[in-house]
Amino acid sequence: MSFEAWIIFALFWVVFVTTPGPNAVNCITNGMTIGFRRSLVGVMGILTQATLFLLLSAFGITALIAASEAAFTVAKLIGAGFLIYLGIRGWIMAKTPVQLDARPARSIYLRAFAIAGGLTPVTVFDVDSPWFYRDEATALRGFGASGGATLAKERVGEATFNTAISAALAPFRQPDGSFRLGAQCRCLVATVGPWVAVP
Repeated sequence: MSFEAWIIFALFWVVFVTTPGPNAVNCITNGMTIGFRRSLVGVMGILTQATLFLLLSAFGITALIAASEAAFTVAKLIGAGFLIYLGIRGWIMAKTPVQLDARPARSIYLRAFAIAGGLTPVTVFDVDSPWFYRDEATALRGFGASGGATLAKERVGEATFNTAISAALAPFRQPDGSFRLGAQCRCLVATVGPWVAVP
């Protein structure tokens, strides 16, 4: 896909995205139920999905064209079929009122991301996923293994890095010398189907 063709695609996509649809309904609902400031988190979810979509289309389609013209033709047909499906679904769902339930604000971003991707959020829940380290040496190895930690060690030195991490870990030390850091993973379950606002 040439740059000019991609720009035309992106402009049509912007028009398509900004016309009223599930994203607009979600934003209006959020604004009315949780307030303007908190509803901006939902807008960020929509923008994240939009950016991801544009990047994947820009890089993925180009790679697909380079690899196989037949595969690109199949991808175009699937894309056209999906757009037809969305259009028909939009006409059918236009007569169905949006179902509103009480929604916790903690899941606004993920819900907006799913809705922008054409999915129906079913539920959002948190799973406890604490980090355990049997001793300080193990914790320092764990925290020092990432790329960012490697850059930090190169910049300030390993001793300074370890001192800073040890100080940050001190409040999480258990009586037996191990470390336990609380963490949660937020999970979204979504389906393909008519959009409704669900808790």
